[in-house]
Amino acid sequence: MQGRDTEVFEKSVKVIHAEPNREAPNMPVTLVIGTRKGLFLARSEDRGNWTLDGPHIAGYEVQSAWLDPRDPRLGYAAAHHPVWGVHVYRTEDGGRNWEPLPEVPRHHADEGPHSLRTLWCLAPGSAQAPGTLFAGIEPPGLFVSHDAAETWSRLEAFDQHPTASLWHPAKGGLAVHSIQVEEANPERLYTAVCAGGCYRSDDAGASWIPINEGVRAPYLADPLPVAGHNEHRLLVHPRRGGRLFRQSHTGTWISDDAGDSWREITAGLPSDFGYALATDADSPDTLFCIPEASTQMRYPVDGRLRVYRTEDAGDHWQALSAGLPQSHVYCTVLRDGMDSDHLDPLGLYFGTSSGHLFTSLDRGEHWHCQAEFLPPILSVKATIKTV
Repeated sequence: MQGRDTEVFEKSVKVIHAEPNREAPNMPVTLVIGTRKGLFLARSEDRGNWTLDGPHIAGYEVQSAWLDPRDPRLGYAAAHHPVWGVHVYRTEDGGRNWEPLPEVPRHHADEGPHSLRTLWCLAPGSAQAPGTLFAGIEPPGLFVSHDAAETWSRLEAFDQHPTASLWHPAKGGLAVHSIQVEEANPERLYTAVCAGGCYRSDDAGASWIPINEGVRAPYLADPLPVAGHNEHRLLVHPRRGGRLFRQSHTGTWISDDAGDSWREITAGLPSDFGYALATDADSPDTLFCIPEASTQMRYPVDGRLRVYRTEDAGDHWQALSAGLPQSHVYCTVLRDGMDSDHLDPLGLYFGTSSGHLFTSLDRGEHWHCQAEFLPPILSVKATIKTV
């Protein structure tokens, strides 16, 4: 497939100049950008000047893609094509070349709709398990690979959970996303289902419990159900075990006990709807989000593109807009469309459905548009080291 794509699409390399942050550390960062028409990579040695490369896997819709933080020579992409189907692609040279792998995570050996409709999410395992990956699919299923995505095994306790009867298709489908590993406790896994809610495993996926207590779901007959929630995003803080953030269909939430209980932190935001979240590894009380007008009007509130930041665990929010368009903005930022690099000062990156890539090197205080008119952006993932 890759050979055919290369014949049809000529890859380009473009140097993007931005005002450098003089205080930023001289650290190389690579952004892996999944779009509806292929994969792009933006690279910088100092977070000041960026080189854009792509499209790779041209013509495919790339829902999830990243370079492996355990070994950035390796990277993975979930790719979809209306004719050629669903594939897992892997790079072994830091994203310069991508090749499809022979297997994909699926419920049955065939490729029918009951086996695999969409590969929504690929996620790395812990640093202690360098060959381990997780995958979330539609129909709802959670899979693990221990050989760098060569083969996959289904974690059947997840989709066979007793509360799975409460899951139901939402506008975006019925699929598993936001797979997270708690690095300090690699046996502890988290994931979310759209629409089904958030779940935790304390035994590496052998069993699961729903973690939705207290999270409101007014669109359901039971407004405080054990499961069935329409979850948009779930994040585990990278350094504080048990600190979770979630963006639900109606609200933003925080947990300090691994999801056993939740506190809503929507107050101070202009809406309770959105998708994208990002954290700061050095500050467990910091969270970034991009609120949207509503479930019906999925674009920034008031047509103004703003990133909101809290630095006190949701007690107060600040709108960050310097460098972002502030009128007639009707794009969206999807659940995997924003990421941070966890450097000091913190770098933030997000992409829009209009194909614009924005970066900030000062915790969101100032923003720069680094690329315009890419295909609609589905995911952005930052990796500090590059090759």
